[in-house]
Amino acid sequence: MTPTTRSLAPIDRNDLRRLGVLAAQTEASLFARHPHGAGRYTGRLLCRALCQGAALHFLDGMNGVKDFDVWSFYAARDDGPFPYRWRGTADFGPSKFGRYPGDPLSYTGRRVDFLGRSLPVPPDADPAAALRDYLSTTHTATAKALAAKAVILISPDQSVGERIWPYRTSLQVSFSDQTPLMMSSKNRLMAGGDDSAPRAACPGAPGPVPAVGVAGCPH
Repeated sequence: MTPTTRSLAPIDRNDLRRLGVLAAQTEASLFARHPHGAGRYTGRLLCRALCQGAALHFLDGMNGVKDFDVWSFYAARDDGPFPYRWRGTADFGPSKFGRYPGDPLSYTGRRVDFLGRSLPVPPDADPAAALRDYLSTTHTATAKALAAKAVILISPDQSVGERIWPYRTSLQVSFSDQTPLMMSSKNRLMAGGDDSAPRAACPGAPGPVPAVGVAGCPH
């Protein structure tokens, strides 16, 4: 299949489930490698969601898919947040979406980026309500960037395809991720930036690690 910058192929619920499987596999590997860091969040998953430009494409069929951004949201623990600097990646594999021509040749399909956050709710909280509350009341760079586009549930399975955001039709949503504002927001998300979190946090550790850079972190 000829590589294209953006695929206009429709995203269906089977595609969302495929993204959920990839996210679960990637995070299981992360937890196994760092049982005392990110692994503390085993069993505390609230939901997973497709976000950013691909989520807009799920809704309007016009934005196009450059890559997939999948976010996992966990019930927070008292001993520290989910590692906000962590970012995982995977290959969606050969599909109707083709591949992005700028990705390494090792990718046979669209790139999938995985990120996560912990929310201040109990593990049995309603996932949709918890996520909508986060998007509407939290004033971090991450929450603002995600709320500027669309958020579609990937899990739990009974809610696959549910639109979490925009929640009301009166909300103004940008249907292009080419604007300088949103490109800079996504770059911050990919870099792990969040104005609510300590800047020296270690990716796999329970909390901040003073005077240790991310590249040299033992976790």
